[in-house]
Amino acid sequence: MEATMALRLPRDAASVPLIRQMLDGTLRSLGVDPQVRDDIELMLTEACANVIKHAEPSDNYTVSASVHDHLCVIKVVDAGNGFDARKVLDPEPEADHGRGIQIMRALADDIRFTNRREHGAVVCLEKHLRYTPGAAGQYLMAT
Repeated sequence: MEATMALRLPRDAASVPLIRQMLDGTLRSLGVDPQVRDDIELMLTEACANVIKHAEPSDNYTVSASVHDHLCVIKVVDAGNGFDARKVLDPEPEADHGRGIQIMRALADDIRFTNRREHGAVVCLEKHLRYTPGAAGQYLMAT
């Protein structure tokens, strides 16, 4: 079994809680461990916040998430010109912002940044799932 969702969202901060709640609801119904859900929620929040704050002007962005074989894969796609994640400087220790990529790297089991010239950037986050004992997801996702 595979659970998949994809949404085109307005490039507005109000869209972030919507996608977070939808994904968390799916993961909760599958019985994913709360700490893993928290990590996924924070990764997703940072990826979406980066699009809203830094991507080229556009009206929307896309988030897709799938759960398959005990792995959650999230893709956040903007319509900007992309960026080189290797050139993003680490913030100063006293800085109030600028830690989004560091947070995503710390929480994701795998992270990839892909630039599609004139078609935006894709942030792909992967996280291995753990389930609470007896959770439906550990049996459903194994089939």
